Amino acid sequence: MFKIAWKENYVLPLPANHPFPMEKYELLPMQLKHEGIAEGEDFFVPEPVTVDEIRLTHTSEYWNKLNNLQLTVKEEKKAGFPQSREMVDREVDIAGGTYQLALFALENGCGLNIAGGTHHAFTDHGEGYCLLNDNAVAANILLRDKKVRQVLIVDLDVHQGNGTAEIFQGNENVFTFSMHGERNYPLQKMESDLDIHLKCGTKDGEYLEILKSNLDRLIDSEKPDIIFYQAGVDVLEGDKFGRLSLSMKGCMERDYEVLSHCAAKSIPCVVTMGGGYSRQLSKIIDAHTNTFRVVRDLF
Repeated sequence: MFKIAWKENYVLPLPANHPFPMEKYELLPMQLKHEGIAEGEDFFVPEPVTVDEIRLTHTSEYWNKLNNLQLTVKEEKKAGFPQSREMVDREVDIAGGTYQLALFALENGCGLNIAGGTHHAFTDHGEGYCLLNDNAVAANILLRDKKVRQVLIVDLDVHQGNGTAEIFQGNENVFTFSMHGERNYPLQKMESDLDIHLKCGTKDGEYLEILKSNLDRLIDSEKPDIIFYQAGVDVLEGDKFGRLSLSMKGCMERDYEVLSHCAAKSIPCVVTMGGGYSRQLSKIIDAHTNTFRVVRDLF
């Protein structure tokens, strides 16, 4: 059993030639319904997280600047999005969706956010198209409310989850695992609990072997009560911002590797879509759709 978070404000207009593929958030739910992977009742409209919940992860100073649209020009450029009330509300709703999916997953198995995986947002600033760190916000609420004891974040976006790593440094209740391209953004990487830096051009076989050996060990050692899985598809060969060379099949096998562990061991999981910047929008949609297809088959 699974649920999907989606809200109309996940799709916002951006300036012409902006590199972020906002259209995918509109097309992906349409594709899921078209293929019969999900139906109307599988979707829900998330509620926003509260300011107090945001402040469990982000500093009051940063939240106030963001919420009042007072980022400097430099801060706005680093975040990657133009400041607007609509963009802030979008991020708050995405974080709400990830948290509400976590509650659902704890009872029912798995939840997926059409958006989310905003792993470049730090405690005190945003960057790389990430303003609020939705996985971190959700994890911190669960820990505050003692709904979980141990969290495992599995970040398989092509870019290191630098914001997530910074947020949870020294937190023994959250283990951060990031497997990413060694020469991809960010240039200066933070230190996750486990970082695996992959060489440019890494293909399916090597990638999946490394993932499997580390994932088996981590799940056995950490014994997580929930897994947050950042399933970015910018690992695909030819991605504009990625330097790995996974095939469409390999990317789907990556999803299966993570999610089959969750299903077999009855570990609740939340899946966020993360990045994807292939020159063909259809390729991004196909890769994300495969993630949902794997969840449907396993849960």
